[in-house]
Amino acid sequence: MSQSKSTYILACDIGGTHITSAIVACGTWSILSETITRTEVNSSENAKSIFQSWTSAIKESISHFNKPINQIGIAMPGPFDYEEGISLMKGQNKYDSLYKLDITSALREELESPSLEIRYINDAAAFLQGEIFATGRHQENCILGITLGTGLGSAIWQQGAKAYDANLWNTPYKDSIFEEYLVTRWFTKRFEELSGLREPGFKEIIQKHNQTDFFQSLMIEYRTNLHQFLTFFSGRHHCNNYVIGGNIAKAWGIINKDNSFVDFNIRIGEYEEKAALIGAASLFE
Repeated sequence: MSQSKSTYILACDIGGTHITSAIVACGTWSILSETITRTEVNSSENAKSIFQSWTSAIKESISHFNKPINQIGIAMPGPFDYEEGISLMKGQNKYDSLYKLDITSALREELESPSLEIRYINDAAAFLQGEIFATGRHQENCILGITLGTGLGSAIWQQGAKAYDANLWNTPYKDSIFEEYLVTRWFTKRFEELSGLREPGFKEIIQKHNQTDFFQSLMIEYRTNLHQFLTFFSGRHHCNNYVIGGNIAKAWGIINKDNSFVDFNIRIGEYEEKAALIGAASLFE
């Protein structure tokens, strides 16, 4: 650990429509609740507007802390050059105006803090790393993480290194890719095909239809798809330990009915959005 390491890190979780920022106490990995700030971001705006949205959230968190902050850890969606701090997102309906920009320089300028140390981590990797540090599992050799929601996130943790993006969302599967069989839009599309009924999301399908035969068929298919993905991911990295998060994982009791996943050592994420903040802060550990 470097001598200049601060006990408090400012952490940010940046998504396509928001930024959440907060101060995290290193070591205990607790988030100072009074510093949590969540701001909506219009990611199709010009670069200047986006940086202003981001830094207003950061300044808001710092204003509730009253001590100087020297280090910022940021969980950021990809594609992104995490070592150099350069955005590579293009054609994804978010942050096109930041393409090839040096994010670190822009943030330092906007925050008027030229010596600020800023580090980045992929958002799925931040979730995994945050869960590992917060639950004290950082002595384990290898843990895989997946997030199931509007997209499919996948990440790998190996002891002594920061978690990184496994980038498996577009792995070929059946007639398409894994993501198309594991996320929210698969549930709504497949449920409509099976039942003729349209629902806005997985949550509504569970609430209204969980006693129906359509629902049982839907879940049998989903379990098969998820089992195939976990088998593929484990085989590729010779690791059987999983942390699973994202909105779909909230229904794990239903997904894991009949103990369909006994082949794997699975824990469901406990920290949800806070995991990414802890993961970003832990970049300075």
